[in-house]
Amino acid sequence: MVQIKEAVLGSGEGYDYKALCMPTLPYCGSRSKPAPPTTFYPLDEPLPLLLCLLMGLQHAFAMVGGLITPPYVVFRFTIDFANVELQQYAISAALITSGLCTLVNLAHWEIPLSKKLFGKRLYIGSGLLSVMGTSFTFLPIFEIAIGQMMDNDIDGTVAYGKMLGTSMVCAILELCFSLVPGKFINRMFPPVVCAVTVTLIGVALTGTGMKYWGGGVVCGDMIWKEHSQVVDLVGFDREVYPVSALPSAICENGKVKLPYGSAEYVGLGFAVLCFLVLIELFGSTFMKNSNVILALLFGYMVAGVSSYDDLPYVDSAKIKAAPVVDFLWTEWFGIGFYGPAVVPLLVAYTVTTVETIGDVTATHEVSELDVKSKQYTRRIQGSLSADALCSMLASLCTSMPNTTFSQNNGVIALTKCASRRAGFATAFWLILMGVFSKVAGIITSIPDCVLGGMTIFLFSNVLISGISLFGNLDLKSRRIRFISAMSLAVGVGVTVWPFAFQDMRGSSYTAAFWECADCNPTLQGFRNGVSIFLSTGYCVGAVIAILLNGILPHDPPVEEKRKEKGEIHWSMIGDEKNAYDASLHSTSVRASTLTGQEIARRRLWVGKM
Repeated sequence: MVQIKEAVLGSGEGYDYKALCMPTLPYCGSRSKPAPPTTFYPLDEPLPLLLCLLMGLQHAFAMVGGLITPPYVVFRFTIDFANVELQQYAISAALITSGLCTLVNLAHWEIPLSKKLFGKRLYIGSGLLSVMGTSFTFLPIFEIAIGQMMDNDIDGTVAYGKMLGTSMVCAILELCFSLVPGKFINRMFPPVVCAVTVTLIGVALTGTGMKYWGGGVVCGDMIWKEHSQVVDLVGFDREVYPVSALPSAICENGKVKLPYGSAEYVGLGFAVLCFLVLIELFGSTFMKNSNVILALLFGYMVAGVSSYDDLPYVDSAKIKAAPVVDFLWTEWFGIGFYGPAVVPLLVAYTVTTVETIGDVTATHEVSELDVKSKQYTRRIQGSLSADALCSMLASLCTSMPNTTFSQNNGVIALTKCASRRAGFATAFWLILMGVFSKVAGIITSIPDCVLGGMTIFLFSNVLISGISLFGNLDLKSRRIRFISAMSLAVGVGVTVWPFAFQDMRGSSYTAAFWECADCNPTLQGFRNGVSIFLSTGYCVGAVIAILLNGILPHDPPVEEKRKEKGEIHWSMIGDEKNAYDASLHSTSVRASTLTGQEIARRRLWVGKM
């Protein structure tokens, strides 16, 4: 009985639930009395079952919005707008696949015979609390390529199968990156490059969180259709309106349809942020460690009891429409190949390689692990191999490519839990949501604006991790400052405004940088790859940092100025006699360099003190 209790609830100082559940009263009692310390659960902490499930559920909630959006957008706005069952399957497949890939990345398996074949031990998986999910990087490539094939009378589901097969082949590139010796990875990604990469990932994610908060990612990208100069040109009748109404600039949360950034949406997201502040002020240690799920449930509750013109923000139809049970391969799209998509997919895998290295670095930082250790290099290698293999596995599971998720580093930072057991629980919840589609229906019924209120805060913690990495650098070094400034200038710039190189959503081949509307499909694919690279801030910024780190010479050694006896120092201010004596003495010690006028000015300066 005691063993069962310890397995479920745990034992020891870190699992004193009476202390963990005591609320905080910040403005009462003696100020000298310190607040109870927050418990940190390290990587190999054997978390009990209760905390495992709770922490894992928070990670699942944090990633579910970003995880289901790419397949949902592809199937709804590109393949078949009216086929709700197909869209629901795509969501379930993405959840199950992400759970399986998370299990792979949580492990740290040594590849058999790798020592004999490659001269070093190679691994699969990072062995960290690092989860995996469907990557946003591949979304525009899938949209454009499938659209091109459908224009050539290829069925949308067949076109999707061709993209899955092409993605499998291109994933070999990232697998090759994982075989690069650790010393070269350390040279390519020194601390300054890692700091730049993690910071830019945080900037990009925070912007994505803002899109969710305003009502949704897709409608946020399409807000240009609400501009007064084009709004009258938008409609469903192609013969009458030159601009298609889909994707729409109107955000749909439940059955409420309002423009992006409406006060109603902003208010629901703001309720989540306010509840986070209340938990931080008055919550117990247990509540603070569970603030993600508590704040999200609070926002869900507020949205559930609210309405707009008698229309609900929580659509129960999604729950009713979802099948009771679903699994992989209940829909099959085949595996094919589409040549024009090769180049943009190779660029996308290069981008995810940079992103993965930044994610693992951030995970090390929030997990309080050493980024200068050999184990760090092994985890980078294992994570890259897991990325590549899981992207191949995702294609076989009828899902889009998977990569490490950055936002979960924010959950680690907030909950103070870096235990891998929480990651295994995350995988359990993701698979459960995918298999029991009613659960997925409940999760997907959470309004995007409520998710946005949570994710913008989570994502900003990734940004804080990047800033903290800068704290470990010598920012007095001219070389470090130049590399950081140049890479952040371009990286933050294209993150804030990517449309210098990127097409606006629903407006392919219109970016003035390289329009290419009349190019052949192969050249269009190459152009799309270049566009993705240049408009992805953390990719172009990291590459600039790598190049500058390789070509800029190190700062020359700074020669310490000799503190000659009699030289005036700031420490002498306030001691007129010492300053005056030093001034007089300097005339003899440095007579060859001091003129009479300089000596007179020194004496005048001393006299005024």
